[in-house]
Amino acid sequence: MGPGDWLSKSLEFATLFNKFNLMTIWEIHPVNPDQRKINQVVQAIETGQIGIFPTDSVYGLACLANNRHGIERICQIKHVKPEKELFSLLCRDIQQVSAFTRQIDNAIFRVIRRHVPGPYTFILNANSELPKIIKNRKGTIGMRVPNNAILQAILAQLSLPLITTSVKQNVDEDWDTYYVDPYDLRMDYEHVVDFMVDGGPGNAEASTVLDCTGDAIQVIRQGIGVLDL
Repeated sequence: MGPGDWLSKSLEFATLFNKFNLMTIWEIHPVNPDQRKINQVVQAIETGQIGIFPTDSVYGLACLANNRHGIERICQIKHVKPEKELFSLLCRDIQQVSAFTRQIDNAIFRVIRRHVPGPYTFILNANSELPKIIKNRKGTIGMRVPNNAILQAILAQLSLPLITTSVKQNVDEDWDTYYVDPYDLRMDYEHVVDFMVDGGPGNAEASTVLDCTGDAIQVIRQGIGVLDL
């Protein structure tokens, strides 16, 4: 199977379930978000819809953290089982991060606090508040506090975080390619998801992933964020 075949097969599969629906598209200014449009996005999320969002790194596919059906739909799109997908929680602040994790070591907490909001994914030990459907065998979860005005405006109105996974354009054995042009996302996902928030061009590089489950922070993936210890 070639590099583009994985994406094509996944999208064809998902389209079978959504072929008569066109996704809603909200074009929102990345610096000064229109509050009326933000309210409409929040309403869509709260009614159980799944959508594509801009972040401070790459575009992500997301739904509300307690939306079991939405999580299952996202996994169908990506052809993965929920417990095997690398989900992250998009949180509005570090306090919301703490609500879904076990107690964080003070030294590690200080590092996290210095780097949020920002393009970092912190792997932390999850507590019992995390939805069971996304719990992996290690009992960990990725946590993000994105530095994106659109996403922060959305998260500020939600009672729960968003559960998210990155939207990859091509997947092969050596590297991942992410969408930069929102138009390409529109074309590929117009019959697949319920809505898309177009916040302008995305980044070609994903977030930096940091394992914070041990005594010291380990860089799992060097991405757009630079770690300052």
